Amino acid sequence: TPEKWPTASSTACVRCCRRKPAGRSNTVAVDPGFPARLAQLIQEERFGLQGFIALLKREEALLVASQIDALAALAEEKTGLYRNLQRLSDERVAMFARLGAKVTDENVRIVLAKAPDAMTAWSEVVALAGEAKERNRVNGQLITERLQNNQQALSVLLAAAEHPQIYGPDGQSRPTAASRHFGSF
Repeated sequence: TPEKWPTASSTACVRCCRRKPAGRSNTVAVDPGFPARLAQLIQEERFGLQGFIALLKREEALLVASQIDALAALAEEKTGLYRNLQRLSDERVAMFARLGAKVTDENVRIVLAKAPDAMTAWSEVVALAGEAKERNRVNGQLITERLQNNQQALSVLLAAAEHPQIYGPDGQSRPTAASRHFGSF
């Protein structure tokens, strides 16, 4: 028989995530295996986020050290970790959708109310996700700054190429006349 999980308030229903009609009870029927599956998924997500944050730290160090070649190899690993985290998130959303509910912090805490270890892991997932978001933002900012510096250097080089210095036999620079392109008269 399905277990009953209390809702967080008298006006919210975990099943539909909308206001409840008057007279409806403050419980929702949940498959008894649901909390255990959700707890396992959260543990996997916590582990995945820890790995993702470690990768973001390595990425930041490489960006600061201007080790561009190493960043290319790291990008593939980053994409794989991100896809795994997205798969776990999608799975969590699907689990709640089967109940007709949305994934909210409140709903996760309601389902995990009788599993304190899983509740702690969920709190860690929320904190780790915030840290990953901030580290990714910082790395994006470092990349943007690097691109701006490269663009400025390229502009200087292109401007210098348009007005090359010509040196005479005596080694002194000579002003150039208006430049002509091959094939022009």
